[in-house]
Amino acid sequence: MGNPKWLVRAFFREHWRLYALTTLSILASEAVAVQFPRLLGRFTDALQAGLLDTQAVARYALWLAVVGAGSVALFGLGQQGNGQLGRSLEYQLRRELFAHWERLAVTAFYRRPIGDLLNHALNDVRAVREAFAGGMNNLTNAVFLLVAALWMMVQTVPLPLLAVSMLPLLLIPACVVHWGPRIRAATRQAQEALSSMSDLAEESFSAIRLVKATASEPVELQRFTERVDDIVRRQLGIFRQSGLFQAAIPFLGALSFAVALAYGGAETAAGRIPLGAFVAFTLYLALLITPLQQLGQVFNTFQRASASLQRLQSLLLEPPEIQDEPRAQPLVQVRGEVVFRIASYTYPGAREPALRDVYLTVRPGQTVGLVGRTGAGKTTLVNLLPRVYDPPPGTVFVDGHDVRSLTLDSLRRAIAYVPQDGFLFSDTLAENLRFGKPDADLSELQAVLHAAAFTEALVTFPAGLETVVGERGVMLSGGQRQRVAIARALLKDAPILVLDDSLSAVDTATEARILDALYRLRRGRTTLLVAHRLSVVQHADWIVVLDQGTVAEQGTHGQLLRQGGLYADMYRLQALQAEGRA
Repeated sequence: MGNPKWLVRAFFREHWRLYALTTLSILASEAVAVQFPRLLGRFTDALQAGLLDTQAVARYALWLAVVGAGSVALFGLGQQGNGQLGRSLEYQLRRELFAHWERLAVTAFYRRPIGDLLNHALNDVRAVREAFAGGMNNLTNAVFLLVAALWMMVQTVPLPLLAVSMLPLLLIPACVVHWGPRIRAATRQAQEALSSMSDLAEESFSAIRLVKATASEPVELQRFTERVDDIVRRQLGIFRQSGLFQAAIPFLGALSFAVALAYGGAETAAGRIPLGAFVAFTLYLALLITPLQQLGQVFNTFQRASASLQRLQSLLLEPPEIQDEPRAQPLVQVRGEVVFRIASYTYPGAREPALRDVYLTVRPGQTVGLVGRTGAGKTTLVNLLPRVYDPPPGTVFVDGHDVRSLTLDSLRRAIAYVPQDGFLFSDTLAENLRFGKPDADLSELQAVLHAAAFTEALVTFPAGLETVVGERGVMLSGGQRQRVAIARALLKDAPILVLDDSLSAVDTATEARILDALYRLRRGRTTLLVAHRLSVVQHADWIVVLDQGTVAEQGTHGQLLRQGGLYADMYRLQALQAEGRA
């Protein structure tokens, strides 16, 4: 977790040498550039006095060419350095942002739309980069050019002419005070509108099959159009404010130029100012307008970056709800004992507890089934084990250690978890399998796919393990996604395996093959089987029946049938449903 302002400061402390080099290069460029009006002024005086011949004119022309080439070369070097700094800062901010997202609890992603998070990584980071690369570049250039031009003007003309000419420019600070807050507020609103549009687009893409199946394309298009219209309206507001501000500066510059021509022209005509000095002064005054315009652009850039930096700060300063305790210890030599002692657990923001009076011990190497009706609390229970949701202190233990006293990394490395939806990344089958073990070789991949009964399906894909499965594994069926996810968990070979209803989309024959391989490969290792179909757990060492968040029954398959309770009722109902399908 980091404050983006501190990150920017630390970045410039780390790269101060390159920043100093680019700044010096830009300063040298402007120091050379301000010689241009002086040379022209001298040329004018020499021309008026009739002191020039062909060789002298050629020398002046050569010097002007050298001044122009030197200024451009030095400025280009500075631009390149600033561009490099900006891209490096952009990379670091995005990396820190993504790392912070990975540290946040899952509940943080319920509060923030995905589109808003993506807009942080894309537009907000880019705005900060533009300010601290192009903006700093223009600021350095403008300030030095402004100071250099003023210094050269002091050397060239009397102070009264300079003072009168500068009067209109004193209104620029008032323009900054007037338009600054307006541009910053308008930018923040526009960024929030962009986040809303990105969120809607991501939602529509995720639900594209539903949209097409229900012929809802016009509805989605209308929703998207409304969001885009809002963005356009807000961005036009920014352009109006920025345009007025940027127009005010050259207007004040032109007014200053007009005053200088009126007053300075009269003084020159009266012979009190040399013609060459007046020509140089007017050129310096014209040169002065350029940095003033740059300052206006920098101001707008910094205002937009300020709004984006505030948005980044609100995210990066959000502390992870689940993190290591101050004295957390790593979990080593895992045996696989899991103990639940939950008097009550309530989700954050919920009124009613999701779990009550759950007391359960899973011995090392034991396979335990968790069953119950929908909403009984099965998934809640297994999510507390790897601290997907944080359990109350002293309620969940691994090998006698409170999970809250263990480092998150070591705890989660000891657990392989397979969710019901069998989530897959938009990558190849091979890379999805290697997610838990990046260095796995081909023979290991083939072994776990065979255990997950996926070998027959694999031969139907022309690209084999290099098949790209698409977004969330959309190219595979539900059962295929679940089998690949199970294979991925088996490849991790963790001491504790949790299957959260991960066989719900496979047929009974495939289920039997997977379970047979699972019991064989997981012998001596702890396994928690969450299931809706009782056929998944009937051969487990122990079965726990949850009902309305509490333990209703527990025992072996045979014991529970003989008790004639909830488990027996569920078994009879599923048997009747199976006969009806047959």
